[in-house]
Amino acid sequence: MTPSVTVLTGAGISTDVGIPDFRGPQGTWTLHPERQDLLDYPVYMADPDVRRRSWLARLHSPMWDAHPSDAHRALVELEKAGVLTALLTQNIDGLHQAAGSSSELVVELHGSLFTTVCTACDGVWATQAVLERLVDDPDPHCERCGGILKTSTVMFGQDLPRDALDRAAEAASTCDVMIAVGTSLQVHPVAGLVPLAAHHGAEVVIVNAEPTPYDDVAARVVREPIQTSLPALVRELVDG
Repeated sequence: MTPSVTVLTGAGISTDVGIPDFRGPQGTWTLHPERQDLLDYPVYMADPDVRRRSWLARLHSPMWDAHPSDAHRALVELEKAGVLTALLTQNIDGLHQAAGSSSELVVELHGSLFTTVCTACDGVWATQAVLERLVDDPDPHCERCGGILKTSTVMFGQDLPRDALDRAAEAASTCDVMIAVGTSLQVHPVAGLVPLAAHHGAEVVIVNAEPTPYDDVAARVVREPIQTSLPALVRELVDG
């Protein structure tokens, strides 16, 4: 019997394509702890200087030029084999969709860099269109109501989208295999999806360079590089 597989991905799946993680040895916050303010929602809303620095960081984000890796493409093969039931991601880089993963299966738990919302009227724009305004306005506001704009990404101090979290919990509770890839499993509630899957009888596989708080619930922990170990793991699952 072919197992149903839910995959949870974190920043580690994208580091090899030039997008740094946050907490790793060369992570953004490890090297530049002051940048954590840029993702703190109350601080962002209250401080125009933080907003200006945040928009500048978005403008120069390596995500705009990144391309999917072998690891991203391996998950497309898992989908094509008919065993992937959900692809849960903490990433905002859109690389799963760029690799060919179906948008119906991808659940963006932390939102997306590619759209921007007004915090007052809920208007939505393409982020690139907002970035074009930075030449004249380094702290762009909503052109409809004057409200503060932010990318459609979840900051500290904000709740995760309820529908995304519900879909993720359902996928974790019903799968036969849960693979957590490139995530430190330190941020809740997303980290709790792994013990949730284990509680419901799933075989948990953790693919991560560093230890995580949930290695003890995993049937298998893989420390090898993600770009080679994940495609190999996918082949195992597809070939049975």
